[in-house]
Amino acid sequence: MPDNSSYSETDTRHAWERFVSSGTVVDDGHVNVREEILDSWKRSMELGVDACIPASRKIVDENQIFLRRERNAALRMAASSAFKRLEPHLVEAKTILILADDQGVIIDAIGDEHVLDEGQEIHLEIGGDWNENMIGTNGIGTVLRTGKPAYVHASEHFVEGVQSWTCAGAPIHDPLTQMVIGVVDLSGPPQIFQQHNVALVLAMAREIEIALAEQKQAERTQLLEAFLMSDYSRAHDSVVLVDQTGRVLFRRGLEDGVLRSARELSVGHKLLPKLEGLSDQDIPKLLPLNVEAEGIERLKLEGVFRGAALFLKDKRKLPRQTGETCKIKPRANVAEEQIQIVGSSPKMIDAIGLAERAAMANVSVLIHGETGVGKELFARLIHDRLPNDKAPYVPVNCAAISSDLIGAELFGYADGAFTGATRGGRVGKFELANKGLLCLDEIGDMPIELQPYLLRALEQRAIYRVGDNQRRPVDVRLVAMTNRDLRTEIENGNFRRDLFYRISVMTIEVPPLRERGNDVVDLVHHFSAIFAAETNRPPIIFTDKALEKLKGYKWPGNVRELRNVIQRFYLVKTDNVVTERDMPPEILEDYEGSDVDSLEHILGGNSGDLESIEASAIRRTIIAENGNLTRVAAVLGISRPTLYRKMKRYHIRKT
Repeated sequence: MPDNSSYSETDTRHAWERFVSSGTVVDDGHVNVREEILDSWKRSMELGVDACIPASRKIVDENQIFLRRERNAALRMAASSAFKRLEPHLVEAKTILILADDQGVIIDAIGDEHVLDEGQEIHLEIGGDWNENMIGTNGIGTVLRTGKPAYVHASEHFVEGVQSWTCAGAPIHDPLTQMVIGVVDLSGPPQIFQQHNVALVLAMAREIEIALAEQKQAERTQLLEAFLMSDYSRAHDSVVLVDQTGRVLFRRGLEDGVLRSARELSVGHKLLPKLEGLSDQDIPKLLPLNVEAEGIERLKLEGVFRGAALFLKDKRKLPRQTGETCKIKPRANVAEEQIQIVGSSPKMIDAIGLAERAAMANVSVLIHGETGVGKELFARLIHDRLPNDKAPYVPVNCAAISSDLIGAELFGYADGAFTGATRGGRVGKFELANKGLLCLDEIGDMPIELQPYLLRALEQRAIYRVGDNQRRPVDVRLVAMTNRDLRTEIENGNFRRDLFYRISVMTIEVPPLRERGNDVVDLVHHFSAIFAAETNRPPIIFTDKALEKLKGYKWPGNVRELRNVIQRFYLVKTDNVVTERDMPPEILEDYEGSDVDSLEHILGGNSGDLESIEASAIRRTIIAENGNLTRVAAVLGISRPTLYRKMKRYHIRKT
């Protein structure tokens, strides 16, 4: 993309005149028009667009405009926050911000009132049709046609009537299907022309996509909860959940043969037309031939029809194991056991479904959750569900590498790049993960000065080794993990906002164990079976009161702490029954001012893991210092901000 100084309005105007008169811009072998503009001019001419028309077409029927905006209500809602935030800055900039649908029709426009008024003269307003086949080369229609961000300046427009404008547009993708569903466009008089306008609208498009993903995630969670709370969820094993548009949100209990032969059942696929127009008798007729529904239940949220559960016939009809949600196969050429994610609570099912959906959509994923919840299992789940069974999986712990070496670790380095570098250089993690998945754990600990390089690698899909100027293309799926609130880190200046939007196209919240209800009991039995096999002894029996204590405990160390507790029972118990009296003191007393919650008990191995020890020490010191947090921080040898962050992580209150 040339800089502003390389653009000549005179040359471009002469090239346009030659093109509309002769169909070519070549003059003495010199072409001074960008390739993407020339391609669009050719399409415009082939479509029969009249280069001399004064303006685009406008939909005059107010009812049609209303219906079109209603059909795109989710898109408009997702864009509203970004539009509202930028609106005050557009007034003095003589600029307008436009939202168009997937057909190039403008459905929202804000900005400088004078520019908005001028836009009405060419129908650059709500209801205006800016598809390429209607108005030729422009920042909305050309983006829709190519699916790529673009700017169109002055005489680069195909139609003469709009050549007194400049515009920059970026496509908005559906977070499920990655299809282009709209365009965000920045337009105004030629003097606002800046090529970084493209970067601005591209950032806005990503922000809108994130808002759309959050909308869909919230709706999916609500539908899942509505379904799981109903009697139907327990009466049927094989279920496909679809939203009101007919798109698959969730599936469970389907045999592998059905899934292989019916890709239409993939999460995110549009299985059915819009459900409002279909009867319960119509729906089974529209399913794939090898999938047969034996029942349908329409789901409502706040009295409004929002989706349906399809109960499918499954030839296996085998009972499912308690707590089993999904399995992860061993990686290719890695000696490891199959992994099982245990959990049937609504939040866990939602997180698992999002991970499966993320594997199908080529987007970056941010996995967020407290320490010990099992974030790495969800990264492995995404990798396991990739279409390529042999795709590499490359994990990197950003917190475990010094800030001086993390760049070389990620991008590799050339021979002699720095003192101590391996002779001949070394391949970095990005190149090792090519055609596969790169998992960046503790992404919040990445040095701020390195973050622009990571952003560039993700945007350009290429890297440069340290000490080398050779561009190396890479095709990498990125999964980032953190237990930090990255939005807070952004406000504190520790994390780049643009990188956050780039890595969090889809965000998966892994719930803490205290919010997973009966999953605790399922995990107890799951870990008990594992350790019984490892120690070659019969499974331990847990009394009802013991299970009640385990289920009622807050689990600051989450699943990792629970696993350690169960393992300790197998190491220290000589009999085969665990009762309430066998519980560690932190579970027995739940940290509420326990007399036995002492340093001796903690160091004696009565806590689940390091997180439990740390949380217990903080609680004990708060009690000892009567809630004086300044004194607590001093006694523990940490700063007050660190103390506040740890109290938030472990859900510790001052009193």
